Amino acid sequence: MNFFGIGLPEMLVILAIALLVFGPKKLPEIGRSLGKALRGFQDASREFESELKREIDRTPATPAEATVEPPVLDAAPTEVVTVEKQTETQA
Repeated sequence: MNFFGIGLPEMLVILAIALLVFGPKKLPEIGRSLGKALRGFQDASREFESELKREIDRTPATPAEATVEPPVLDAAPTEVVTVEKQTETQA
């Protein structure tokens, strides 16, 4: 049994310390409150997961409007200048 990375011996030590601190009358009430909080968190997590799945299913896998067009250049094309290298020959 591994709950949040805590094994059974550690859980028993934590429970014993909680019993000493809060007492036997208050401990069940704290456990109930903790259980309700965990249940609410699990319900919210499930609701978020189902909402996310619904949104993913609703959107198309490959949207047609997501096409990429090349950029349009407004400037005139530049002139290409070639430079010839002159070689000197000795006579």
